[in-house]
Amino acid sequence: MMTEQLMEKITGGRAVCAVVGLGYVGLPLAVNLAKAGYQVLGFDLQQERADRVNACDSYIGDVPSCALREVRDKLTATCDFSRLGGCDCAIICVPTPLDAYRQPDISYVKNSAGTIAQYAHPGMLVILESTTYPGTTQEVVAPLFTDRGFVVGADFFLAFSPERVDPGNQVYRTGNTPKIVGGCTPHCTRLACALYQKALDAPVIPVSSPKVAEMEKILENTFRCVNIALANEMAVICHKMGIPVWEVIDAAATKPYGFMPFYPGPGLGGHCIPIDPFYLSWKAKQYGCSASLIEAAGEVNRSMPAYVVDRLTCALNLYRKPVNGSKILALGAAYKADIGDLRESPALSVIRCLIQLGADVTVCDPFFDSIPLDGRRLPCVPLTDQLLEETDAAVILTAHSAFDPEQIARKARLVLDTRNLTQGAQEGNILRL
Repeated sequence: MMTEQLMEKITGGRAVCAVVGLGYVGLPLAVNLAKAGYQVLGFDLQQERADRVNACDSYIGDVPSCALREVRDKLTATCDFSRLGGCDCAIICVPTPLDAYRQPDISYVKNSAGTIAQYAHPGMLVILESTTYPGTTQEVVAPLFTDRGFVVGADFFLAFSPERVDPGNQVYRTGNTPKIVGGCTPHCTRLACALYQKALDAPVIPVSSPKVAEMEKILENTFRCVNIALANEMAVICHKMGIPVWEVIDAAATKPYGFMPFYPGPGLGGHCIPIDPFYLSWKAKQYGCSASLIEAAGEVNRSMPAYVVDRLTCALNLYRKPVNGSKILALGAAYKADIGDLRESPALSVIRCLIQLGADVTVCDPFFDSIPLDGRRLPCVPLTDQLLEETDAAVILTAHSAFDPEQIARKARLVLDTRNLTQGAQEGNILRL
């Protein structure tokens, strides 16, 4: 009976939906739910976020403020978690970082699910979207509700649906990216699928269990992590052999089957790809599996900032310049092009290392006025001809489209390009990863 009652609310657009966590995942999802006609409550611990959502002032690049204005009658943000009691569906979109020992930190998931359980009522649907290790939904989240007397699949419904947010992607966004759903029971899967089918303009693909959905997400990001590590290792080898790695990759990419191009860089950034594979590695150890390939890929990617600094050090030596005291221009701080996102950015590691070696580092990134680094803030300045001419070396760490490669190649004394932004330039002052 509860299943059908909730299904009627969902399909009829009358369900009240809660989104817990209004970051890169939660806010776009909340907007899509509101556009579908649902009354949406967005929950966050930060009062500033709630206030800005309610003022239709977006802090997420993929959600323009005009999108918030369009749903202002349907979307309300709050820090009052007691209002969860009035919601029919609750979707958890909170961070899942690694701790200092590179082990999963699921405290945000536990705290959020525990708070929902505190205010839960019979007939409620709860969906976890935060990326985590296989088994989290059933082994960690479910007991928080069953310990309070709820029966999964009967008077309480639980599913996992991995987020697939790619910040800055102009083609695939939350609303049009296919959605994977794995419920704890068939009823759970059916209800969760119905919610996403109404909220998204994309296929919704059910799988047999939350563990399958959890592992699917880990596979996505591990695939990218391992292949980027391969590209990074190829870059190091190609440099030693005097072979341009970018040309090699472009040549390989002409094969119409069996090859997918991945590209090297100063490391691996973003919230998911540098982190999620280690969730699997950690869990695999519990089953006696080593996950050696995954761990090796992680080591390769984590070594790249130091490799970039070493390449720059060697390049400066050719000009009889030590790193200590040299004026270094860091072009880009974001983890990838054309977004204002610093999460796990390898550029920060490069900048930090150069400063520790005594370099005078100036940062250019059009998406920031300043960047946080080790308890202080470094100002970001505009890129000018004078700035390029006055620096001993420019290192391209993020390939923002706002950077003019011709200007950089023409005006800088020495350029280390880790992103192939200056592709095609023939100036002798350009070194590429």
